[in-house]
This record gives sequence, structure tokens and C-alpha cells, in this order.
Amino acid sequence: MTDLGGFHDNVARVDLSEGSVDYESIDQEDAEKYIGARGLGVKYVFEQGPDVDPEGPENLLAFMNGPLTGTQVTMSGRIAICTKSPLTGTVTDSHHGGWSGARLKWAGFDGLLFEGKADSPVYAVVEDGEVELRDASHMWGWGVHETMDELEDEVEGSYGKNLSTMAIGQAGENGVKYACIMNEDDRASGRGGTGCVMGSKNLKAVVVKSSTKMPKPADPETFKKGHKQAMEVITESDVTAPNEGGLSLYGTNVLMNATEEMSGLPSKNGKYTSTADARNDGYGGPGFDSEKVSGENVRENILVDEPTCHSCPVACKKEVEVDVMHKGEELNVRTESYEYESAWALGPNSGHTDRDEIALMLQRCNDYGMDTIEAGNMMAMAMEMSEEGKLDDLETIDWGDSEAIVEMIGRIANREEGLPDLLAEGPRRVAERRDAHDNTLAVKGQTMAAYDPRCMKGMAIAYATSNRGACHLRGYTPAAEILGIPEKVDPVEWEGKGELTVLFQDMHSISDSFDICKFNAFAEGIEEYVMQYNGMTGRDVGEEELMQAGERIYTLERYYNNLNGFDGSDDDLPGRFVEGHEDAVPGQGGVEGSLVELDELKAEYYEVRGWVDGVVPDEKLEELDIDIGPGTGVSAGDSAAPADD
Repeated sequence: MTDLGGFHDNVARVDLSEGSVDYESIDQEDAEKYIGARGLGVKYVFEQGPDVDPEGPENLLAFMNGPLTGTQVTMSGRIAICTKSPLTGTVTDSHHGGWSGARLKWAGFDGLLFEGKADSPVYAVVEDGEVELRDASHMWGWGVHETMDELEDEVEGSYGKNLSTMAIGQAGENGVKYACIMNEDDRASGRGGTGCVMGSKNLKAVVVKSSTKMPKPADPETFKKGHKQAMEVITESDVTAPNEGGLSLYGTNVLMNATEEMSGLPSKNGKYTSTADARNDGYGGPGFDSEKVSGENVRENILVDEPTCHSCPVACKKEVEVDVMHKGEELNVRTESYEYESAWALGPNSGHTDRDEIALMLQRCNDYGMDTIEAGNMMAMAMEMSEEGKLDDLETIDWGDSEAIVEMIGRIANREEGLPDLLAEGPRRVAERRDAHDNTLAVKGQTMAAYDPRCMKGMAIAYATSNRGACHLRGYTPAAEILGIPEKVDPVEWEGKGELTVLFQDMHSISDSFDICKFNAFAEGIEEYVMQYNGMTGRDVGEEELMQAGERIYTLERYYNNLNGFDGSDDDLPGRFVEGHEDAVPGQGGVEGSLVELDELKAEYYEVRGWVDGVVPDEKLEELDIDIGPGTGVSAGDSAAPADD
């Protein structure tokens, strides 16, 4: 058991096959070594066995909060959902904000571990330290929003007061590999197919009912000092300052114009480095302009509300309302949230910049329970394949056909026969079945986000080495490459980016395990992290020890992947971005001619990590006191595998 502050020392293990619930303590050493949320969740997933079938009953689906979740710590409303991904075959953790994590903590839990498969659809009700399974057969086949409404009635609670729900829609039920889990605030654990795993278990929803019971810090004076300092730096930041900073005013979509101007916005499936570059090459005309879907444009024209998450003064969420003509019918759409990566994937990268249609696409993805980044990238992949004649025997979809995108979202969610069913399998399987490896923007089977690696070399190596597949949130180097946090670096220079990426990856492993929002890292640093963590838990760790915990968590994930057959050959990038690749498409505009020096970046990164060709040597496992599993059998003295000819 653990006696650390911030923990209830209570985890529910729910066997869906048996319909039983057991309650467990948390090992003190694990709580200290892996912090909580992401770190502890990944360890639970590892203990279940790395070689499990992601969609089989033996896979573990862990809903985890951390020692700072649901406390007074700023931006502490996050929850981590950890499992083995059906999209990538890697370990994955996918987080969402709102109030779900806080309410789970207030209901008396540090985590919920779901294993097995229910005989028929069920949902879990969490309240007062107990978990109860109830029949959900009548909701199977429903969208997320209808499900939310029904559960609010059945559980006799109220969203915004004492109730949170995490549910899947038709995409999760039907095994779409990038289905996600949504909460009542349209916050998504979007990446990696967590909703697909939930659907494979016949688990429709998790409902948490609680009053507000914030944990008390074990060391109030240290906590008060750390919290005060954190609030000061957040308030002073140009990015996070409430009602003034770019993130507060425009949400994540503050980056749309910034990346466009620096030729860092991949457009038309990454063939171009901005919409301006596409127009200069004759595509789209003046109507194809990312400014139309920017945060500034959204705020001026369609913004209706700015809700926030637990304990967050920044309020980056931007709720919008539009009237859209779709298939001859006028639709009123109100949805949250018009995020940068989502708007990019479903917009510029798919060949159009129709602001209001994108709002409809977001609403449809949220209701069906589908990752917006993956969905948008799949549309772009299908459009490029259509252009090249690779889908002629099924059906084709034209660049920028926004009406077709809206329809395709629903058809994918329902696994309609033909192209929708194919696209539901995700980019890796589409590439394998259609000889379309040169049409995908995926790494390890998951597609990248709205940062062009030809422009941002830190993002290039971060995509390549992300343990959950291409991801901007495992190591958010654009903080330094765009915003100058903690200091400005040249985005197109590759040297030093391996070390920078390791720093961000380890820092984010810490914040994800606390579990607090990454956006605090635009202002806070390791000093604020240490004070708030020590103050809440009662520990006395230093900066070096906490950073080592971040490294341990990231290394544990890589070790899990190694045991599933992943190595340095999987730390790759789509060929169109890579120097020397036969499919290379050099950058344009402000990064004209730029390509990614991937071999050099990987060599630098592995040296900093102490890995051998992407594999964790046993000496590194020993150094970090990772004492689970058989080891990789690789020695630090082994030489890297030779490069392919």
C-alpha cells in the first residue's frame, strides 16, 4: 500500500467476463518510481503481458489519475487511459481533460482496471469508493451524445455539478481502429484506439458520480509555495495568461497562422508545407487559405462559449456554433472544441479550408467517437490514393470534397462495406493491403499531427521516436521551435534536436503521470513541478530524481514495445519528408529544399537515451531500476544494426 498524499490507495480491478470487482492497494515503491496516471497505468498494462491481443479480453484498459489530479494544482483535470493499441500494436496512453479525472479522484479512486469481456453491453457506475456494472444493451448502437443524455437520467446526476461520463459511440462498438473515448465535455482520449479496446470489451461507458472532495497536501507549506509560484508564471506567460495569452484567447488553434507563416503547416497530405505553397503550385486558388480556419477567424466569427476544465484559468476550449447546408438540409451545429490539429487534419491536409463544414465534421467525429486527427489523415490518404488510381475498384474521394468527408465519417464508424470498412482499419493496414506505403503519414501505424517535420526537425525526431506512434504530445518541441519555450531554437537545424526531444519527452512523462495538462509547461518548469509534487505527496525528491522518473516511464514504454518486436527500424518517417528517400518532396516557401536528416537525428537521440538502435539495453533497465519482464537481451556494448542498402 502507499501512504503518499494525493492517493486514495484504491484501485478497482473489474473483470468484465465474470462481472466482478476487486479493490487493490498501490505498491509504495511503484507509486514512487512511476508517479501515477500514465506511469502507473503503463506498468499495469505491462504486467498484463506485452504480447496480448489488443482487442482480446486479456488486454487491460486502465483509467488512471495521478497524485495531483483533482487538486488545487492548476490544470489538474486530466485522466490517462492506458492500454495496448489496436492501431499500432504499441503501448499507448491517451489523455483527456474536463472533469472526468477530478471526479474519479473525488469518488475515491486512483484508477480503474478493466479486463475480460462482458457477455453483453454494460456500463460502470463509480460512486463513493465502489464500482457497479449495469446493463447497457439498450444504448448499444447509440452515439456518444444520446448516450450521455440517457446516463444523466439513469444515474440521476447532473453534468457540471456532480457527474462525469466517459463513453464510446458506434466507432468503438464496431472496432474502428482509431475509435476514441469521449466525455460529456466533448473531450477525447483520442489517439491509439482506446475506444476500440473499450468496444471490444462490451463496455459502453464509465459514469463517475461525486461531490467535490479535493485531496489535501501532505506538506501544506511546500505545496502553497509551489502553487503560488506556478500561478505567477502562468499568469505572466504570453501563451497562458488568462484572457490575454494566445492559448487563452484562441485555444490551440492560435498556431494555425503561425505554422502557415513559417511553412510548417503540412497541406494536401503533406505534399506542401503550407496552403500558400499549394496555391503557388496551382492548387485551390485563393479560397484554399488556412487563415479561414485559424483561431483568430474562429474567435471573430463563430465562437459562442469558452468553457474550462477543472482548476484551469486558461480556458483554451473554444465552443462554436454554425449553420451549415449539408446535402440540401440546413443544419445548426454547436460543438466543442475547434482544435488546431483537428481543424488541420480535416481541413488543409484534406485539401479544403471550409471553416463551418469542419465544425460539422468535428461534431460527427465526437458523436461517433472517432479520433479527429486520424480521421482527417485517413481522408487525405484516401484522396491521394484516389488521385493515383489505387481505389478505382472500390470508390474514390476527391481532394477537398467536404460533403464527402462528412458522409465518410459516419460510414467509417458503421463499417460500411467497401472503402469505409477499409479506412476503418487505419493507415498501416490500408498501406499494406493497397500497396500505398508512400501515401501514408504514419509512424508505427499512427498518423502525425499539424507540424511539418521538414520545418521543425525536433518534431521530426519526436514523431519518429514516439512510443505510441507519430505524436506531437510525447515531446512537444514546437514549444521551443515556434514559441521559444524554454528558449528559442532554429526550427530547421537538426543538431541538438535529439537532446531537446529527450528533455521534452521526459518532462511530459512527468506531467502525464501527475496528471496535469501539458499546457502548463508553456510557463512552468521542473522547479514548480518538484515543489507541487513534494507538497502534495509529502516526498522530498529533487529535480534530478523527478527527471529520472520521467526517463524511467518513457524507457518502460520503449521496453514494452521492444518486447513486441519494435526497434530502430520502426523509428521512421514517411518517405516524402526524409533526405535521400526516393519519395522525398522537399519543403517549399520559407523552408525551400528542406528535408529531414533522419539518420543523424536518430544517432544523436539514441546516444542521449543510451539505447542501441532503438532497443533498451539491459544495463539501462538496471540503471533505471526497471525490474519487470525478461529484459531485451541487448547490451550497451552492442553495435547498432547496419543501415539498409
